[in-house]
Amino acid sequence: MAKETKQNPQAQEPEEQEVEEAVETAETAQEPENTDAQRQQLEQQLREEQDKYLRLLAEYDNFRKRSQKEKDNLYTDIRVETVSKFLPVYDNLERALNQPTADEAYKKGVEMTMTGLMEVLEKLGVESFGNVGDTFDPNMHNAVMHCEDENFAENVLCEVFQKGFRIGEKVVRFAMVRVAN
Repeated sequence: MAKETKQNPQAQEPEEQEVEEAVETAETAQEPENTDAQRQQLEQQLREEQDKYLRLLAEYDNFRKRSQKEKDNLYTDIRVETVSKFLPVYDNLERALNQPTADEAYKKGVEMTMTGLMEVLEKLGVESFGNVGDTFDPNMHNAVMHCEDENFAENVLCEVFQKGFRIGEKVVRFAMVRVAN
């Protein structure tokens, strides 16, 4: 028989073709159900993967923004700390300028030093505040005394003992002032 199949392959082909066609017909009949179920399952997996991707993307974006904000805040904090170390020098120079002196060269040297310090502070974005006549703001001023003076309105600075400084919205040092009642 083995010889016959080898010798006459065309005789078996019609039977094999019928079997193959029957199998294909059975598969085709089951295929739409499997395809719909598989398609729905694949669509669900795709939605889950897209959701994971979008969540990961949002987490990364939040991380990036938070890191940038921390970096900016760190830079500001370092500037504030550095400027605060120079403020006693500013105070001493201001006191030296307010003292009477007969030596003009000495006074000119102190003025030049103060001008240089103010230029450096300005380049660092430091602003001074707390001038006589300004309105009292508890977020920026430290009221150490009160005075009764008809020349000033209520809650107005009538004397400044120590100027205040800030970088942007961050206060480096509060102004020490006397406030009119």
